[in-house]
Amino acid sequence: MKKTQLKIKLIGFVIFLSTQLSAQDITAKRELSPKQDTDSLPARMLNQVTVKGIKSTVIDALPEVHGTYLMGGKRSEVIKLSDIDANVAEKTPRQVFARIPGVFVYDMDGTGNQVNISTRGLDPHRSWENNIRQNGVITNSDMYGYPASHYSAPMESIERVEFVRGTASLQYGAQFGGMLNYVTKRADSTRRFGFETVNSIGSYGLLSTYNAIGGRVGKWTYYAYYYRRHSDGYRQNSESKADAQFGRLHYQATQRLGITAEMGRSAYTYQIPGPLTDAMFAQDPRQSTRSRNYFNPDIYVPSLKLDWQLSDRTRLLWTSSAVLGARNSVQVDAFATVPDTINRATGQYRARQVDIDNFNSYTTEIRLLHYYKLGPVQATAAGGVQLMSTDLHRRQLGVGTTASDFDLSLTSPFRRDLHFRTKNLAAFAESQFHLTDRLTVSPGIRIENGTTEMRGIITYYDPENLPTNISHKFALLGINAQYQFNEAVKVYGGWAQAYRPVVFKDIIPTSVYERIDKNLKDAYGYNAELGIEGRWQGLHINITAFDLLYRNRLGTVLLTNTDGTNYIFRTNIGDSRSTGVEALIESQILRTEKVLISGFTSTAYNNARYLNGRVSAGTENRSVTGNRVESAPRWTTRNGLTARYGTASLTLQYSYVSETFSDALNTGAASANGAVGPVPAYSLWDLNGTWPLGRQLTLRGSINNLLNKQYFTKRPTFYPGPGVWPSDGRSAVLTVGFRL
Repeated sequence: MKKTQLKIKLIGFVIFLSTQLSAQDITAKRELSPKQDTDSLPARMLNQVTVKGIKSTVIDALPEVHGTYLMGGKRSEVIKLSDIDANVAEKTPRQVFARIPGVFVYDMDGTGNQVNISTRGLDPHRSWENNIRQNGVITNSDMYGYPASHYSAPMESIERVEFVRGTASLQYGAQFGGMLNYVTKRADSTRRFGFETVNSIGSYGLLSTYNAIGGRVGKWTYYAYYYRRHSDGYRQNSESKADAQFGRLHYQATQRLGITAEMGRSAYTYQIPGPLTDAMFAQDPRQSTRSRNYFNPDIYVPSLKLDWQLSDRTRLLWTSSAVLGARNSVQVDAFATVPDTINRATGQYRARQVDIDNFNSYTTEIRLLHYYKLGPVQATAAGGVQLMSTDLHRRQLGVGTTASDFDLSLTSPFRRDLHFRTKNLAAFAESQFHLTDRLTVSPGIRIENGTTEMRGIITYYDPENLPTNISHKFALLGINAQYQFNEAVKVYGGWAQAYRPVVFKDIIPTSVYERIDKNLKDAYGYNAELGIEGRWQGLHINITAFDLLYRNRLGTVLLTNTDGTNYIFRTNIGDSRSTGVEALIESQILRTEKVLISGFTSTAYNNARYLNGRVSAGTENRSVTGNRVESAPRWTTRNGLTARYGTASLTLQYSYVSETFSDALNTGAASANGAVGPVPAYSLWDLNGTWPLGRQLTLRGSINNLLNKQYFTKRPTFYPGPGVWPSDGRSAVLTVGFRL
């Protein structure tokens, strides 16, 4: 009988822990045997206890000390995906990041393939203005040559997303935009084996499956998943196929020492439907101008971590990782007005262009966190050293086949065969001083020292003019502060310098008429912000004013040779500045025992303009001083209303993004080929629901773009081709998740 009683107690305790934030009844009962009547402690029947709770707000902030990072005084957001109604099967960023004000979303890579976001007037292409991480491990393909994150884990695998703005850049590296960390799900360490499957079906042939296992055996904890997805795509000729795998093995050697090995892989093949002109878009946004274009990134991210609690006051984290793999494309690279048709003379299509990037990026970083006292002042220091070695091998302009399938075969060699090699050493230190119980000040410094070398062959370019060295030597300073008025309200702010390395694509001459500036400079500047955050019984407000200075933007100008002929010069062309306000308000509107109605508004105003600069325009150079920065909307707002009944929830979301421009000249009328011109403002409605049926079964449903708005988000200047790229119309997705 005692064993039975013990089992009942344990089961009741586990159920209590697993349902702290859900509305479920917990009943604890104890039956006494005759033998227990003689116990010295008299037994008593416990009354039924009901524990109910609903999280009043969704967005949390990172704590002042987060792992080995200091986050006090910096704006940060934490999104727990189980707390929001969002289309995770297609990684819809306007829903996943809805409560992060100012996030600009660029839709370009088809259903669910990639997340492309930015803030504060920066470029959203593959989120490359951000330091992208998974479980703290860098996933940017090449931080100095192509900082895009081609690695794209399924959102079904993510437990939460952590985002911290650029004022924390001294601690993580070069990016202006901030650090975006995707934290994967972990194994249930109370079990030897657990299983989860998440399966989705949706419009336009969407099918996806995510299957994961995990558990703990002795000192070993393991977790692994396998993922596949297929979609025919919204547009003609826009099929995509994706798969991903991940494995995590953790060994807890001692109570203070843990070792973790991880390996992640993501790959997808996307059939690129080609750009449209504005006239084509108005006629039928689902049409295609290409049927033989393909894009295929295949990326591996291995890592090894040693986490050592040296003492009660000191922690050391040593992470070594790599980003390995390829970015492949085969396509007819031409404007929408150039049709891809069969040549009557040969009876075949034209040969396609093949481009291949091979990434070899290695990082090792040692971080140390230490608590100490400086006289009467309590302080926390974080510092370390980061060594990065990268080799981006870029092969372009290969002549491919005349076929229609995904085929990287060549019929003639690459016309560009280049290496972009970087070695960079960075040292950083920051200390968080608690000057009073309420006031915290955190000064810091980061020193960068490295060199990038471009070497190789461009068949149409003078070999003597090709070698280019770019030096990265910076001493970056910053300071952040936070004042806690009380438990509910705090004021925070900071200023930190940042830089962004010259990107490989910006310095490759595209013809014999172009030259590279041998004195190229990395972009540099600063992030500054001042904000206030408060939480009062179901109301959450976070308002930030920001200022981002971005110097040494890259571009082209027209210069003249001594003989009077012109040439294009790739160089630093000017500076820009973004100033504005980001505001998040979350609030409970109605709350009863079973019903909760809450709402949020996430709105940002951003004035991003060129302070100075000039760019080539035809046969002349024109000033862009005072012009708006490309792809930087003045207004971005997302607003949602959520109704919860028991464990079920339904969210209606409205999004609005104001007009942007595709070029620094702010061309007001679209060109005939669609390559330049304005991107019109657009507004969207989405409906998402979640219904957990106990701990094991969860249903999710989404109707995206409820009113079937025809819109586009950007006119790219390079991949996947200049022109209009329509975003998806109305679609529906149903997701079923099961845990064992």
